[in-house]
Amino acid sequence: MGMFRVALAAGAVLAVLGSAGGAGAQSQTLTGVVGPGFTIRLNDSTGAPVKQLDPGTYTIQVQDLSDQHNFHLTGPGVDQATDVEGTGTVTWTVTFTAGAYHFQCDPHHTTMFGNFNVGTAPPPPAPRPPAAKPVQLTGSVGPGKRIALTRAGAKRRVASLKAGAVIVRVSDRSATDNFHLVGPGVNRATTRLGKRTATWRLTLKRGLYAYRSDATPSLKGSVRVR
Repeated sequence: MGMFRVALAAGAVLAVLGSAGGAGAQSQTLTGVVGPGFTIRLNDSTGAPVKQLDPGTYTIQVQDLSDQHNFHLTGPGVDQATDVEGTGTVTWTVTFTAGAYHFQCDPHHTTMFGNFNVGTAPPPPAPRPPAAKPVQLTGSVGPGKRIALTRAGAKRRVASLKAGAVIVRVSDRSATDNFHLVGPGVNRATTRLGKRTATWRLTLKRGLYAYRSDATPSLKGSVRVR
């Protein structure tokens, strides 16, 4: 009876040790699926697509559902693939180290593929600075023999500007003259047949821009874009 109790105690200890060792050796499970249509994916245990993993050992259950596709996984230390002609489920145990990994269907690798990283995720790209708002300008001709290009709300003619986007709101208040703006990449004009308003969205480049009335050559001005 004493020997039997010792044997039972020893067996219990071994069982506990075996369970502890098994728990420590357990790996995380991923699921790879290819087919039956032209789809391929690798999901984590929650069903989410794999994009980022920690280094370590993983169990991958691959379901190959088509005899026209295969599931091919490659990356640092890993190169595993199912057969194109065969179907079924296979289980791989792989150890991922830091780096980039790729999976694909070999016959259709240009359209059926995916990628994920193992290790520290790359930092997000730096945010782009907000685009500069277009400069608001006012072009006017008339009434009478006068023409001007000013900043919106200002009275003095603008002499220089920085290159970039502008919005020119043109007020043509003359029945005979027009407002004509020319310069690098720009050649816009109102009609000489009557009064009107117009809004031009332009990109000004470095150089000299001139504005004038085509009917009255003496009505003119210019702005330097730097």
